[in-house]
Amino acid sequence: MRRPSLDSVRGFDRAVYAVAAGQLINVFGGGLVYPFATVHFHLRLDIALAVVGLGFLAKNVTTAAATSIGGYLADRRGRKPVMVGSMAGNAVTLAAFAFVPAIAAAVEPLGLGGAFVLVAAASGATAGLYTPAAQAYTADVTSGAARDQAYSLLKVANNVGFGTGFVVGGLLYQVANVAIFIADGATSAVVAGLLVVAVPRLFDASSTGGGRDARASWRRAITDRRVLHLGALNVGFAMLYAQMRTTIPVVAEERVGLDTAQLGTLFVLNPLTLVLFQIPVVDAVGAWRRTRGLVLSAGFWAVSMAVVWLAYLGEPAFALGVFLVAAHLVLRTIGEVLHSPLATSLMSALGTVEDRGSQLSVLEIAKRLGFGLGSFVGGLFFDYGVPDVLWPLLGAFALLLVVGLLAFESRVSPAENGAPGRF
Repeated sequence: MRRPSLDSVRGFDRAVYAVAAGQLINVFGGGLVYPFATVHFHLRLDIALAVVGLGFLAKNVTTAAATSIGGYLADRRGRKPVMVGSMAGNAVTLAAFAFVPAIAAAVEPLGLGGAFVLVAAASGATAGLYTPAAQAYTADVTSGAARDQAYSLLKVANNVGFGTGFVVGGLLYQVANVAIFIADGATSAVVAGLLVVAVPRLFDASSTGGGRDARASWRRAITDRRVLHLGALNVGFAMLYAQMRTTIPVVAEERVGLDTAQLGTLFVLNPLTLVLFQIPVVDAVGAWRRTRGLVLSAGFWAVSMAVVWLAYLGEPAFALGVFLVAAHLVLRTIGEVLHSPLATSLMSALGTVEDRGSQLSVLEIAKRLGFGLGSFVGGLFFDYGVPDVLWPLLGAFALLLVVGLLAFESRVSPAENGAPGRF
């Protein structure tokens, strides 16, 4: 493990910093509503947690479908138009969460739960276009170890936005709860404008043959066994991620006794840990094979689930309960620090520039499906009164991911897997 350095995130193309700034603004909006969306729709509007989880599943299914389209269009039409269109659509669909009761009243057969699921699905459709285009854009202007660090920089920008959004959202929700959804949509509109002005259109599909071969690149992506293997592993990681949005906020409020402002403040541990450790940790494992960094990530996820389980072995005092939730957040975040940039860099290395958008869309589709499945499954365990069983199962599942990662490692070359160091 080499000595970490912040020098590794200097000297990028200015477009990388522009994309990072856009993500910071957009994710600030996401932080305003995350994790308060679950609190609002389940605990305030009395929608069953399984239905809330179903809404998140629907959102992630439509995100996955749109992601496949986004990857295809990014290879065919270029990255920038897809990014701008996604953010413009998000401005409308994210704000629509504020009007779920009005939608339910206007279309009575839907009910509150149906209206929530409908809006969640629409927001997923607009959001899904963005990620493969943005990731491919970043890969287009970076290479090698610098690509890992560029994705780390984007992750830091995301979490600076999330952390600020958590705090502001917790305070704003107590004053005017639906305002957080309007603000979330507004940030996407700001990002669309920023992308138009500050991000050059660097990728021309016609110059690489992408326009002619985009359908072929998508077919290659969905039939490449290595791409599908890594995608399947990403489904598993995302199921672990999903608990932070769906079940952990309920644990913190109902089991520990935190109010929304305290919940928002505590959840700042996630972006704070990411901001502090993302770049140094990824730089420190830069000489490792990327799969080994992902194995370490899965280990942190397993331990984080064991910590939450401790909260269900008895009735912890307030201080102990806060400590256990905080420990979970820190441990799972270190797992996230390792997983996100390494998995993205690994997938981007498996193909050519012509196929990159499509292959990265497979990774994003897998993540979204995992988010949805994780949210739904977690909600079912809670609704059926067996949340204490959920955590050891998730911990064991994280260890199964290690087996899958070691199997995948044998299928990639040292160059694709990052620096072929001693570990």
